Amino acid sequence: MSELQTSKPRQSVPDARGRKRRSAGATEAALRAFHEESSLGATYDLRLMKRLWPFVKPYSVYLWLSLGLGVITAVLALVRPYIMRFAIDEGALAKNSDKLLLGGVLFAGAIIAEQLLNFVQVYTVQISGARSMADLRREVFSFLHGRRLAFFDRQPVGRLVTRVTNDVDAILELFASGALNSAIDLLKLVGIVGVMLSLDWRLSLIGFAAAPLVAILVMLVRRKSREAFRAIRAKTAQMNANMNEQVSGMAVVQAFGRERAAGEEFDTINAAYRDANIASIKYEAIQDAAIEMVAAICLASIVVSLGYREVSFGTVVAFNGYLMMFFEPISALAQRYTLLQNAMAGAERVFGLLDTDEADAPVRARTSEYPPRDDSAFTFENVDFEYKTGVLALHDVSFSVRPGEKIAVVGPTGAGKTTLASLLLRLYDVTSGRVRVLGQDVATLDRKSLRRRFAVVPQDVFLFPGTIASNVALGDIEPDRERIEEALRRVDAYDLFMRRPGGLDARVDERGENFSAGERQLIAFARALYRDAPIIVLDEATANIDSQTESRIQHALEELMKGRTALIIAHRLSTVKSADRILCFKRGMLVEQGTHEELLRAGGLYAKLHRLHFARGEDLHSIPPAAPAE
Repeated sequence: MSELQTSKPRQSVPDARGRKRRSAGATEAALRAFHEESSLGATYDLRLMKRLWPFVKPYSVYLWLSLGLGVITAVLALVRPYIMRFAIDEGALAKNSDKLLLGGVLFAGAIIAEQLLNFVQVYTVQISGARSMADLRREVFSFLHGRRLAFFDRQPVGRLVTRVTNDVDAILELFASGALNSAIDLLKLVGIVGVMLSLDWRLSLIGFAAAPLVAILVMLVRRKSREAFRAIRAKTAQMNANMNEQVSGMAVVQAFGRERAAGEEFDTINAAYRDANIASIKYEAIQDAAIEMVAAICLASIVVSLGYREVSFGTVVAFNGYLMMFFEPISALAQRYTLLQNAMAGAERVFGLLDTDEADAPVRARTSEYPPRDDSAFTFENVDFEYKTGVLALHDVSFSVRPGEKIAVVGPTGAGKTTLASLLLRLYDVTSGRVRVLGQDVATLDRKSLRRRFAVVPQDVFLFPGTIASNVALGDIEPDRERIEEALRRVDAYDLFMRRPGGLDARVDERGENFSAGERQLIAFARALYRDAPIIVLDEATANIDSQTESRIQHALEELMKGRTALIIAHRLSTVKSADRILCFKRGMLVEQGTHEELLRAGGLYAKLHRLHFARGEDLHSIPPAAPAE
């Protein structure tokens, strides 16, 4: 398998008998070390809100409309108990049917207007949230596409998926739950206090006496609630990463009978996720129950106090309504604060990802001993490269390729063959030295413009869900049907795919599972022809073929390399023999180069690989790596 694929985080080899090879504690510690989020420092809600504002600002008109309507609905809510007082005292108790009717009409009108405005208010704020969070998701998605492969080597896929889905959804909940109406709740609370004082300041003080108790409660719950929601976000990412790993490696899990061990790992993660949610529920329940209890005690105290002073029945009813309304925004603020903690935990993770520093590693200065050729297709000059610090994958590699030249690269597994292609495409940056393409240092080129000069045919072809046409014209929003048909004809595959129902519009399943390995390879060759780049990289491109498509593949190879520069990471000897020049690698170093006949006469590593190939009937790349030097 090519190094382009194996550079991803590798799955550990399971126990062949499916036994649990570590204690539960060790398993949990290892899982936590691999999947757990990095600890976050002190973060302030205001700072995160400022980070969110650029995404919300384009839709701020919806927010301001929502806030304006929220103020009107709050005023209507404040008027309702006053209308009830008027209807009872001036209408019912005074036996004035006209005033009673007027009070009823006003009360009904206030409720209807409040609910209609509330609908518009909720709709506008959620429209703002949905659109702004869609932009944030797009920003994270674009950010991920701009990272180098080394970034993904360090990141579990499930964690990245969580950032785009669950964490952004947590922020969206700010809009969906009405948490952004907290300012309206505060305004409403001030209005309630004013009205209550105007009705009866003595009764009001009984209700206000509970406010400090509620404030202390919220302060106590605040910190624990924030920690609980941080834990939920971390455990969600951990679970997604584990599920991605298990589903991707299902064939290996089942082949080695590792279902029980996998189940135990998942149980550990699932239990941690459950416990984090229970902690969050506990704090929220404590907060809600305590606020309700304080409100009930206040109401009981007011009822008792009425036995010692004379108050009109309408005032009692209105005051009871205002008292319930007094605790309603307090309870709503407390609940929305909980949602705010959840959203801020999600925002911390999202912006933590966007703040990931991926500055290029410093390249050590080195005088080039291999003079660049302005007429070369590409050149490696004294290149060193490390996937891991201190472990060289390539060392002091220098060679130049002329335009139109066909270069084959051979060597034992792990010799650094595919690493050459990764550095050419700048999927990784060199540790030292220089790589030039058409005379220009790749480090100075925009990655997109650099990669447009290449067409790559990998060993393991990745097809995207869609159609045959969309996969051949990969990268084009509007595929050119004539170019697609021409590319397929040139690789002798047009008739093969036209036999499928739908022809070029035939459905392609996820990863192209409804196509054979040979058919996927033919699509990859057609894709390269459609791109029509001057340089072709064949990364063991003829490895996974079946006997039925072998002749088509050979024809496609010849057609693809016509008039182009080719870097062929060799798999089959026939491909190597026809190359203009062969580069032989060992332990990351270029040990010899020349034509097939020249290298055989030299009697070096290539000649040894050639003899082993015919003696064992093996492919060149399957020769085991040489033992490391003592």
